[in-house]
Amino acid sequence: MARRWAKLLVRKFEAMQNNRWLRPFTQHITHPSLWSLNRRSVALAVAAGMIGGLIPGPFQMLTAGGLALLVRCNFPIALVVTLYSNPLTIVPLYLLAYKLGILVSPEQSAQTLTAPPEFDWLHLWDSTVSLVHWAWNLGTPLFVGVPLLALILALLGYAITRLGWSLHLRLEWRARKEARRVRERSGNGTR
Repeated sequence: MARRWAKLLVRKFEAMQNNRWLRPFTQHITHPSLWSLNRRSVALAVAAGMIGGLIPGPFQMLTAGGLALLVRCNFPIALVVTLYSNPLTIVPLYLLAYKLGILVSPEQSAQTLTAPPEFDWLHLWDSTVSLVHWAWNLGTPLFVGVPLLALILALLGYAITRLGWSLHLRLEWRARKEARRVRERSGNGTR
């Protein structure tokens, strides 16, 4: 499956180079490291996506994409990872960030927590502004907690991706070694 996805990325990469609208940005968005699937690039993309996912409103993918361009990691993976924060998960994530902010800055713990405003997709700008005002009224705990939670999630995502990738390679190597051993045994027995 990973090879099919890699081939699809290569086709997208080639199509982007020929797109007339993207031609002014070609040197930036067609850099090979933005489309490569290796341990470093994917792990950094997961971290970029985790950071971008906690940005409020419609700026999540812009942030993740900008970070991917900045650190030269896998661009599509960085964008996809931002989807961990969605309408179902954003409130629990922000509550966790708020609690983390209170833990780090205990002098702010006397504030009361109010429910976030409803997000109306038909009035995107007004909904984003009301969400920012709601967040601003929460004060220091939220503004300390969100970047701290983003950093923690990015570090965890990076480490888990690196460890998972290494574990996968070790298991694959072990399976190949075992298959080689079985072939050698069956080859020696028939002679």
